[in-house]
Amino acid sequence: MQVDNSKILIITGNSLGGSVATLFTLWLLETIDFSITKRPLCITFGAPLVGDNGLQNAILKYPTWNSCFLHVVSDQDPVPRVLISPHNPPATESASQTNVYKPFGTFLLCSESGCACFEDSQTILDLLRATYSEAPGNQNPNQVLELYREIVEYLNRKVICGDTTGLLQWTTPPLRAGIIIQLLAIGLIRPQSLQPQGQNNGLDNLITEIEKQEMELIMSKGQGNPSKTLNEIKIRMAYFEWYKKYCKEKRIGYYDSFKNGSSKTDIEVVKFKTILTRYWECEVDEAEKKPQKEGAPFRTVWLGAGTNFRRMIEPLDIAEYYNKGLKDYINQGRPKHYKQLEQWLKEIEKLASSPSQLKKQNVGSSLTEDSCFWAHVEEARISCKLLSSRESSTGEKELSKHNLIQFENHVLSLMKNYAVSPEIFLPQSSFMLWWKEYEEIVRKGIMGASYHSPLTDLMKNRSYQNYATGGLEIP
Repeated sequence: MQVDNSKILIITGNSLGGSVATLFTLWLLETIDFSITKRPLCITFGAPLVGDNGLQNAILKYPTWNSCFLHVVSDQDPVPRVLISPHNPPATESASQTNVYKPFGTFLLCSESGCACFEDSQTILDLLRATYSEAPGNQNPNQVLELYREIVEYLNRKVICGDTTGLLQWTTPPLRAGIIIQLLAIGLIRPQSLQPQGQNNGLDNLITEIEKQEMELIMSKGQGNPSKTLNEIKIRMAYFEWYKKYCKEKRIGYYDSFKNGSSKTDIEVVKFKTILTRYWECEVDEAEKKPQKEGAPFRTVWLGAGTNFRRMIEPLDIAEYYNKGLKDYINQGRPKHYKQLEQWLKEIEKLASSPSQLKKQNVGSSLTEDSCFWAHVEEARISCKLLSSRESSTGEKELSKHNLIQFENHVLSLMKNYAVSPEIFLPQSSFMLWWKEYEEIVRKGIMGASYHSPLTDLMKNRSYQNYATGGLEIP
Protein backbone atom coordinates (compact mmCIF):
# COMPACT_ATOMS: atom_id res chain seq x y z
CA MET A 1 0.00 0.00 0.00
CA GLN A 2 1.31 3.46 -0.97
CA VAL A 3 0.82 6.39 1.44
CA ASP A 4 1.54 10.02 0.51
CA ASN A 5 4.42 10.93 2.84
CA SER A 6 3.78 14.68 2.48
CA LYS A 7 0.51 14.56 4.41
CA ILE A 8 -0.75 13.00 7.63
CA LEU A 9 -3.27 10.24 6.94
CA ILE A 10 -6.34 10.62 9.18
CA ILE A 11 -8.62 7.60 9.56
CA THR A 12 -11.99 8.20 11.18
CA GLY A 13 -15.24 6.39 11.84
CA ASN A 14 -18.43 6.54 13.87
CA SER A 15 -19.85 3.76 16.08
CA LEU A 16 -18.90 0.35 14.59
CA GLY A 17 -17.18 2.24 11.80
CA GLY A 18 -14.84 3.57 14.47
CA SER A 19 -13.88 0.01 15.40
CA VAL A 20 -13.11 -0.69 11.75
CA ALA A 21 -11.03 2.51 11.58
CA THR A 22 -9.10 1.39 14.69
CA LEU A 23 -8.32 -2.06 13.27
CA PHE A 24 -7.33 -0.58 9.91
CA THR A 25 -4.97 1.87 11.64
CA LEU A 26 -3.36 -0.98 13.59
CA TRP A 27 -2.82 -2.82 10.31
CA LEU A 28 -1.21 0.31 8.81
CA LEU A 29 1.11 0.71 11.78
CA GLU A 30 2.24 -2.90 11.39
CA THR A 31 2.57 -2.76 7.60
CA ILE A 32 3.88 0.64 6.51
CA ASP A 33 7.52 1.76 6.80
CA PHE A 34 7.20 4.91 8.88
CA SER A 35 10.87 5.80 8.66
CA ILE A 36 9.92 7.61 5.43
CA THR A 37 6.19 8.19 6.02
CA LYS A 38 4.27 10.15 8.63
CA ARG A 39 2.28 8.10 11.10
CA PRO A 40 -1.51 8.05 10.73
CA LEU A 41 -3.96 9.53 13.21
CA CYS A 42 -7.12 7.55 14.00
CA ILE A 43 -10.09 9.53 15.37
CA THR A 44 -13.20 7.60 16.36
CA PHE A 45 -16.60 8.86 17.50
CA GLY A 46 -18.64 6.63 19.78
CA ALA A 47 -16.79 3.42 18.92
CA PRO A 48 -17.06 0.30 21.13
CA LEU A 49 -13.84 -0.98 22.71
CA VAL A 50 -11.56 -3.15 20.61
CA GLY A 51 -9.31 -5.88 22.01
CA ASP A 52 -8.47 -7.26 25.44
CA ASN A 53 -5.52 -6.98 27.80
CA GLY A 54 -3.26 -8.85 25.37
CA LEU A 55 -3.82 -6.34 22.56
CA GLN A 56 -3.40 -3.44 24.96
CA ASN A 57 -0.04 -4.74 26.20
CA ALA A 58 1.14 -5.35 22.63
CA ILE A 59 0.33 -1.75 21.68
CA LEU A 60 2.03 -0.33 24.78
CA LYS A 61 5.31 -1.91 23.63
CA TYR A 62 5.31 0.78 20.92
CA PRO A 63 4.64 4.11 22.74
CA THR A 64 4.07 6.07 19.54
CA TRP A 65 1.36 3.62 18.44
CA ASN A 66 -0.75 4.49 21.46
CA SER A 67 -0.50 8.18 20.56
CA CYS A 68 -2.04 7.54 17.14
CA PHE A 69 -5.54 6.97 18.56
CA LEU A 70 -8.04 9.55 19.78
CA HIS A 71 -11.46 8.20 20.82
CA VAL A 72 -14.23 10.77 21.28
CA VAL A 73 -17.07 9.60 23.56
CA SER A 74 -20.28 11.47 24.43
CA ASP A 75 -21.98 10.89 27.77
CA GLN A 76 -25.24 10.41 25.82
CA ASP A 77 -23.92 7.62 23.57
CA PRO A 78 -24.38 4.05 24.90
CA VAL A 79 -22.40 2.33 22.11
CA PRO A 80 -18.87 2.88 23.57
CA ARG A 81 -20.12 1.31 26.81
CA VAL A 82 -22.05 -1.61 25.36
CA LEU A 83 -19.27 -4.15 26.04
CA ILE A 84 -18.70 -2.99 29.62
CA SER A 85 -22.21 -1.94 30.65
CA PRO A 86 -24.09 -3.55 33.55
CA HIS A 87 -26.00 -5.59 30.96
CA ASN A 88 -22.79 -7.29 29.78
CA PRO A 89 -20.87 -8.39 32.90
CA PRO A 90 -18.02 -10.91 32.56
CA ALA A 91 -19.14 -14.54 32.85
CA THR A 92 -16.67 -15.40 35.65
CA GLU A 93 -14.27 -13.62 37.95
CA SER A 94 -11.29 -15.02 36.04
CA ALA A 95 -12.79 -13.84 32.79
CA SER A 96 -13.09 -10.35 34.25
CA GLN A 97 -9.33 -10.32 34.72
CA THR A 98 -8.27 -11.66 31.32
CA ASN A 99 -10.99 -11.30 28.71
CA VAL A 100 -12.67 -7.97 29.47
CA TYR A 101 -12.32 -5.38 26.71
CA LYS A 102 -9.60 -2.83 27.46
CA PRO A 103 -9.18 0.71 26.09
CA PHE A 104 -6.00 2.10 24.56
CA GLY A 105 -5.08 5.48 23.12
CA THR A 106 -6.44 8.80 24.37
CA PHE A 107 -10.13 9.10 25.29
CA LEU A 108 -11.82 12.49 25.01
CA LEU A 109 -14.92 12.22 27.22
CA CYS A 110 -17.52 14.89 26.50
CA SER A 111 -20.70 16.24 28.04
CA GLU A 112 -22.73 19.43 27.90
CA SER A 113 -20.38 20.80 30.57
CA GLY A 114 -17.23 20.34 28.49
CA CYS A 115 -14.53 17.78 27.69
CA ALA A 116 -11.51 16.16 29.32
CA CYS A 117 -8.81 13.74 28.13
CA PHE A 118 -7.83 10.51 29.88
CA GLU A 119 -5.12 7.99 29.00
CA ASP A 120 -4.97 5.57 31.94
CA SER A 121 -6.81 2.37 30.94
CA GLN A 122 -8.45 1.60 34.30
CA THR A 123 -9.50 5.22 34.82
CA ILE A 124 -11.18 5.22 31.40
CA LEU A 125 -13.07 2.00 32.21
CA ASP A 126 -14.23 3.42 35.55
CA LEU A 127 -15.44 6.64 33.94
CA LEU A 128 -17.20 4.87 31.07
CA ARG A 129 -19.11 2.81 33.66
CA ALA A 130 -19.83 5.84 35.83
CA THR A 131 -21.25 7.83 32.93
CA TYR A 132 -23.30 4.93 31.53
CA SER A 133 -26.88 5.95 30.68
CA GLU A 134 -29.86 3.75 29.92
CA ALA A 135 -30.33 4.92 26.35
CA PRO A 136 -33.15 3.33 24.34
CA GLY A 137 -32.10 0.41 22.21
CA ASN A 138 -33.72 1.88 19.11
CA GLN A 139 -31.93 5.21 19.41
CA ASN A 140 -31.64 7.00 16.07
CA PRO A 141 -27.99 6.71 14.86
CA ASN A 142 -28.29 10.05 13.06
CA GLN A 143 -29.22 11.71 16.35
CA VAL A 144 -26.06 10.36 17.99
CA LEU A 145 -23.96 11.46 15.02
CA GLU A 146 -25.39 14.97 15.43
CA LEU A 147 -24.07 14.96 19.02
CA TYR A 148 -20.52 14.46 17.75
CA ARG A 149 -20.90 17.17 15.14
CA GLU A 150 -21.82 19.59 17.93
CA ILE A 151 -18.84 18.39 20.00
CA VAL A 152 -16.42 19.05 17.12
CA GLU A 153 -17.86 22.54 16.63
CA TYR A 154 -17.51 23.20 20.37
CA LEU A 155 -13.87 22.05 20.40
CA ASN A 156 -13.13 24.30 17.44
CA ARG A 157 -14.21 27.30 19.54
CA LYS A 158 -12.91 26.20 22.93
CA VAL A 159 -10.40 28.29 24.90
CA ILE A 160 -7.36 26.53 26.29
CA CYS A 161 -7.76 27.35 29.98
CA GLY A 162 -11.06 27.40 31.85
CA ASP A 163 -11.40 28.52 35.48
CA THR A 164 -13.17 26.05 37.77
CA THR A 165 -10.93 26.41 40.81
CA GLY A 166 -13.43 28.72 42.49
CA LEU A 167 -15.65 25.68 43.10
CA LEU A 168 -12.95 23.91 45.14
CA GLN A 169 -11.87 24.31 48.73
CA TRP A 170 -8.40 25.85 49.12
CA THR A 171 -7.34 22.84 51.22
CA THR A 172 -7.99 20.36 48.39
CA PRO A 173 -4.66 18.63 47.48
CA PRO A 174 -3.41 19.44 43.93
CA LEU A 175 -3.80 15.83 42.68
CA ARG A 176 -7.38 15.54 43.91
CA ALA A 177 -8.18 19.05 42.66
CA GLY A 178 -6.97 18.15 39.17
CA ILE A 179 -9.18 15.04 39.10
CA ILE A 180 -12.25 16.97 40.31
CA ILE A 181 -11.70 19.62 37.62
CA GLN A 182 -11.63 16.89 34.95
CA LEU A 183 -14.80 15.25 36.29
CA LEU A 184 -16.53 18.63 36.33
CA ALA A 185 -15.58 19.07 32.68
CA ILE A 186 -17.21 15.80 31.60
CA GLY A 187 -20.37 16.43 33.61
CA LEU A 188 -19.88 13.55 36.05
CA ILE A 189 -19.78 16.08 38.89
CA ARG A 190 -22.14 19.03 39.03
CA PRO A 191 -21.05 22.24 40.83
CA GLN A 192 -23.89 21.88 43.33
CA SER A 193 -22.67 18.37 44.25
CA LEU A 194 -19.29 19.61 45.51
CA GLN A 195 -20.11 19.13 49.17
CA PRO A 196 -17.67 18.60 52.05
CA GLN A 197 -16.02 15.20 51.86
CA GLY A 198 -18.18 12.44 53.30
CA GLN A 199 -21.53 13.91 52.23
CA ASN A 200 -21.41 12.35 48.78
CA ASN A 201 -19.89 8.90 49.25
CA GLY A 202 -20.41 7.76 45.64
CA LEU A 203 -18.41 10.61 44.15
CA ASP A 204 -15.84 10.52 46.95
CA ASN A 205 -15.19 6.82 46.34
CA LEU A 206 -14.82 7.33 42.59
CA ILE A 207 -12.43 10.28 43.02
CA THR A 208 -10.41 8.37 45.61
CA GLU A 209 -10.13 5.34 43.30
CA ILE A 210 -8.97 7.49 40.37
CA GLU A 211 -6.56 9.30 42.69
CA LYS A 212 -5.11 5.93 43.73
CA GLN A 213 -4.70 4.85 40.09
CA GLU A 214 -2.98 8.14 39.21
CA MET A 215 -0.59 7.78 42.16
CA GLU A 216 0.28 4.23 41.08
CA LEU A 217 0.90 5.55 37.58
CA ILE A 218 3.20 8.30 38.90
CA MET A 219 5.14 5.87 41.10
CA SER A 220 5.67 3.42 38.25
CA LYS A 221 6.53 5.99 35.58
CA GLY A 222 10.29 5.26 35.64
CA GLN A 223 10.64 3.04 32.56
CA GLY A 224 6.99 3.09 31.57
CA ASN A 225 5.14 4.56 28.66
CA PRO A 226 6.28 8.21 28.33
CA SER A 227 2.78 9.28 27.32
CA LYS A 228 1.55 8.26 30.78
CA THR A 229 4.00 10.66 32.43
CA LEU A 230 1.98 13.49 30.90
CA ASN A 231 -0.82 12.74 33.38
CA GLU A 232 1.45 13.74 36.27
CA ILE A 233 2.45 16.91 34.45
CA LYS A 234 -1.19 17.86 33.89
CA ILE A 235 -1.82 17.42 37.62
CA ARG A 236 1.08 19.74 38.45
CA MET A 237 -0.33 22.27 35.97
CA ALA A 238 -3.58 22.23 37.99
CA TYR A 239 -1.53 23.65 40.88
CA PHE A 240 -0.64 26.68 38.77
CA GLU A 241 -4.29 27.25 37.90
CA TRP A 242 -4.92 27.34 41.65
CA TYR A 243 -1.95 29.72 42.13
CA LYS A 244 -3.30 32.03 39.41
CA LYS A 245 -6.68 32.12 41.15
CA TYR A 246 -5.03 32.66 44.55
CA CYS A 247 -3.08 35.68 43.28
CA LYS A 248 -6.14 37.17 41.63
CA GLU A 249 -7.96 37.02 44.99
CA LYS A 250 -5.12 39.16 46.39
CA ARG A 251 -5.74 41.73 43.62
CA ILE A 252 -2.39 41.06 41.96
CA GLY A 253 -1.60 39.00 38.87
CA TYR A 254 0.40 35.82 39.27
CA TYR A 255 3.27 37.28 37.19
CA ASP A 256 3.74 40.22 39.55
CA SER A 257 3.14 38.13 42.66
CA PHE A 258 5.92 35.75 41.62
CA LYS A 259 8.16 38.63 40.56
CA ASN A 260 7.81 40.26 43.98
CA GLY A 261 8.23 36.92 45.80
CA SER A 262 6.51 38.29 48.85
CA SER A 263 4.91 35.12 50.25
CA LYS A 264 5.78 31.51 51.04
CA THR A 265 3.38 30.41 48.30
CA ASP A 266 5.40 32.31 45.69
CA ILE A 267 8.54 30.49 46.86
CA GLU A 268 6.79 27.10 46.69
CA VAL A 269 5.95 27.79 43.05
CA VAL A 270 9.64 27.56 42.15
CA LYS A 271 9.69 23.84 43.01
CA PHE A 272 6.73 23.02 40.77
CA LYS A 273 8.06 25.25 37.99
CA THR A 274 11.42 23.48 38.04
CA ILE A 275 9.81 20.04 37.69
CA LEU A 276 7.63 21.15 34.77
CA THR A 277 10.49 22.93 33.02
CA ARG A 278 12.82 19.92 33.23
CA TYR A 279 10.08 17.68 31.84
CA TRP A 280 9.36 19.85 28.80
CA GLU A 281 13.04 20.55 28.13
CA CYS A 282 13.62 16.79 27.92
CA GLU A 283 10.51 16.15 25.81
CA VAL A 284 11.37 18.87 23.28
CA ASP A 285 14.97 17.62 23.05
CA GLU A 286 13.79 14.05 22.48
CA ALA A 287 11.26 15.12 19.84
CA GLU A 288 13.96 17.02 17.93
CA LYS A 289 16.33 14.04 18.01
CA LYS A 290 13.75 11.54 16.79
CA PRO A 291 12.88 11.11 13.10
CA GLN A 292 9.59 12.47 11.74
CA LYS A 293 7.79 9.22 12.52
CA GLU A 294 8.36 9.89 16.23
CA GLY A 295 8.11 13.68 16.21
CA ALA A 296 4.73 13.95 14.52
CA PRO A 297 2.76 12.19 17.29
CA PHE A 298 4.45 14.46 19.86
CA ARG A 299 3.29 17.56 18.09
CA THR A 300 -0.19 16.20 17.49
CA VAL A 301 -1.02 14.70 20.88
CA TRP A 302 1.03 16.73 23.37
CA LEU A 303 1.18 20.18 21.80
CA GLY A 304 -1.93 21.35 23.65
CA ALA A 305 -0.33 20.52 27.00
CA GLY A 306 2.96 22.06 25.87
CA THR A 307 1.21 25.27 24.80
CA ASN A 308 -0.60 25.52 28.12
CA PHE A 309 2.74 25.02 29.91
CA ARG A 310 4.43 27.72 27.79
CA ARG A 311 1.68 30.28 28.35
CA MET A 312 1.47 29.61 32.09
CA ILE A 313 5.14 29.13 33.02
CA GLU A 314 7.18 31.31 30.65
CA PRO A 315 5.95 34.53 32.32
CA LEU A 316 7.54 33.26 35.55
CA ASP A 317 10.88 32.75 33.76
CA ILE A 318 10.55 36.28 32.39
CA ALA A 319 10.01 37.61 35.92
CA GLU A 320 13.20 35.87 37.13
CA TYR A 321 15.15 37.18 34.11
CA TYR A 322 14.30 40.85 34.63
CA ASN A 323 14.70 40.58 38.41
CA LYS A 324 18.38 39.91 37.66
CA GLY A 325 18.62 43.28 35.90
CA LEU A 326 18.95 41.72 32.44
CA LYS A 327 17.45 43.02 29.18
CA ASP A 328 16.11 41.78 25.83
CA TYR A 329 14.73 38.42 27.02
CA ILE A 330 13.23 37.51 23.63
CA ASN A 331 16.53 37.72 21.73
CA GLN A 332 19.08 37.10 24.48
CA GLY A 333 17.49 34.96 27.17
CA ARG A 334 14.57 32.93 25.83
CA PRO A 335 15.12 29.15 26.28
CA LYS A 336 15.01 26.88 23.24
CA HIS A 337 12.10 24.73 24.42
CA TYR A 338 9.74 27.72 24.49
CA LYS A 339 10.78 28.76 20.99
CA GLN A 340 10.26 25.25 19.63
CA LEU A 341 6.86 24.75 21.28
CA GLU A 342 5.69 28.06 19.83
CA GLN A 343 7.04 27.19 16.38
CA TRP A 344 5.25 23.83 16.36
CA LEU A 345 2.00 25.56 17.28
CA LYS A 346 2.39 28.03 14.41
CA GLU A 347 2.93 25.15 11.99
CA ILE A 348 -0.44 23.58 12.73
CA GLU A 349 -2.60 26.52 13.78
CA LYS A 350 -3.86 29.59 12.01
CA LEU A 351 -4.96 32.05 14.68
CA ALA A 352 -8.39 33.60 14.17
CA SER A 353 -8.35 37.21 13.02
CA SER A 354 -11.32 38.14 15.20
CA PRO A 355 -12.45 36.94 18.63
CA SER A 356 -15.35 34.50 18.96
CA GLN A 357 -18.21 35.20 21.36
CA LEU A 358 -17.10 32.23 23.48
CA LYS A 359 -13.59 33.68 23.72
CA LYS A 360 -15.02 36.96 25.01
CA GLN A 361 -17.14 35.16 27.59
CA ASN A 362 -14.14 33.20 28.91
CA VAL A 363 -11.52 35.95 28.80
CA GLY A 364 -11.67 36.32 32.59
CA SER A 365 -10.08 32.90 33.10
CA SER A 366 -7.90 32.71 30.00
CA LEU A 367 -4.13 32.81 29.67
CA THR A 368 -2.35 35.42 27.57
CA GLU A 369 -1.67 33.84 24.17
CA ASP A 370 1.66 35.62 23.72
CA SER A 371 3.77 33.94 26.40
CA CYS A 372 6.39 36.70 25.95
CA PHE A 373 3.91 39.48 26.71
CA TRP A 374 5.53 40.37 30.02
CA ALA A 375 8.93 40.60 28.36
CA HIS A 376 7.42 43.23 26.03
CA VAL A 377 6.07 45.05 29.12
CA GLU A 378 9.48 45.04 30.82
CA GLU A 379 11.19 46.31 27.66
CA ALA A 380 8.55 49.05 27.35
CA ARG A 381 9.31 50.16 30.91
CA ILE A 382 13.03 50.26 30.05
CA SER A 383 12.19 52.42 27.02
CA CYS A 384 10.23 54.80 29.27
CA LYS A 385 13.24 55.17 31.56
CA LEU A 386 15.51 55.90 28.59
CA LEU A 387 13.11 58.54 27.28
CA SER A 388 12.89 60.22 30.67
CA SER A 389 16.64 60.19 31.31
CA ARG A 390 18.75 63.23 30.50
CA GLU A 391 21.73 60.95 29.98
CA SER A 392 20.18 59.10 27.02
CA SER A 393 21.46 59.93 23.56
CA THR A 394 19.21 61.21 20.77
CA GLY A 395 19.51 57.84 19.03
CA GLU A 396 18.48 55.96 22.17
CA LYS A 397 15.45 58.20 22.62
CA GLU A 398 14.31 57.83 19.01
CA LEU A 399 14.66 54.04 19.22
CA SER A 400 12.72 54.05 22.50
CA LYS A 401 9.87 56.02 20.88
CA HIS A 402 9.76 53.54 18.02
CA ASN A 403 9.71 50.58 20.43
CA LEU A 404 6.92 52.13 22.53
CA ILE A 405 4.71 52.70 19.49
CA GLN A 406 5.29 49.08 18.44
CA PHE A 407 4.37 47.94 21.95
CA GLU A 408 1.17 50.00 21.83
CA ASN A 409 0.16 48.33 18.57
CA HIS A 410 0.91 44.87 19.96
CA VAL A 411 -1.17 45.43 23.10
CA LEU A 412 -4.08 46.83 21.10
CA SER A 413 -3.99 43.84 18.75
CA LEU A 414 -4.07 41.39 21.67
CA MET A 415 -6.96 43.25 23.31
CA LYS A 416 -8.90 43.41 20.06
CA ASN A 417 -8.69 39.63 19.74
CA TYR A 418 -9.28 39.01 23.46
CA ALA A 419 -5.91 37.26 23.54
CA VAL A 420 -4.54 38.80 26.73
CA SER A 421 -5.55 38.08 30.32
CA PRO A 422 -7.49 40.88 32.10
CA GLU A 423 -4.99 40.45 34.96
CA ILE A 424 -2.82 43.03 33.20
CA PHE A 425 -5.30 45.72 34.30
CA LEU A 426 -5.04 44.98 38.03
CA PRO A 427 -3.91 48.21 39.77
CA GLN A 428 -0.43 47.00 40.83
CA SER A 429 0.42 45.03 37.70
CA SER A 430 3.63 45.80 35.81
CA PHE A 431 1.51 46.79 32.80
CA MET A 432 -0.40 49.42 34.79
CA LEU A 433 2.89 50.67 36.25
CA TRP A 434 4.14 51.04 32.66
CA TRP A 435 1.00 52.95 31.77
CA LYS A 436 1.50 55.44 34.62
CA GLU A 437 5.06 56.04 33.42
CA TYR A 438 4.03 56.29 29.78
CA GLU A 439 1.05 58.54 30.51
CA GLU A 440 3.42 61.02 32.16
CA ILE A 441 5.75 60.89 29.13
CA VAL A 442 2.82 61.61 26.79
CA ARG A 443 1.58 64.42 29.07
CA LYS A 444 4.99 66.12 28.92
CA GLY A 445 4.95 65.98 25.11
CA ILE A 446 8.04 63.77 24.90
CA MET A 447 6.30 61.56 22.31
CA GLY A 448 5.37 64.67 20.33
CA ALA A 449 3.02 67.60 20.71
CA SER A 450 -0.60 66.51 21.28
CA TYR A 451 0.40 62.87 20.81
CA HIS A 452 -2.39 60.33 21.19
CA SER A 453 -3.20 56.88 19.86
CA PRO A 454 -6.05 54.34 20.05
CA LEU A 455 -4.40 52.69 23.07
CA THR A 456 -3.67 55.91 24.97
CA ASP A 457 -7.26 57.09 24.37
CA LEU A 458 -8.61 53.74 25.57
CA MET A 459 -6.48 53.80 28.71
CA LYS A 460 -7.22 57.44 29.56
CA ASN A 461 -11.00 57.01 29.39
CA ARG A 462 -10.75 53.68 31.29
CA SER A 463 -12.56 51.71 28.59
CA TYR A 464 -10.32 48.77 29.52
CA GLN A 465 -12.58 48.21 32.54
CA ASN A 466 -15.08 46.57 30.15
CA TYR A 467 -12.48 44.08 28.89
CA ALA A 468 -12.85 41.43 31.61
CA THR A 469 -16.58 41.06 30.89
CA GLY A 470 -16.14 40.82 27.11
CA GLY A 471 -17.80 44.20 26.59
CA LEU A 472 -14.90 46.11 25.05
CA GLU A 473 -15.22 46.72 21.31
CA ILE A 474 -12.15 48.02 19.48
CA PRO A 475 -12.68 49.16 15.86
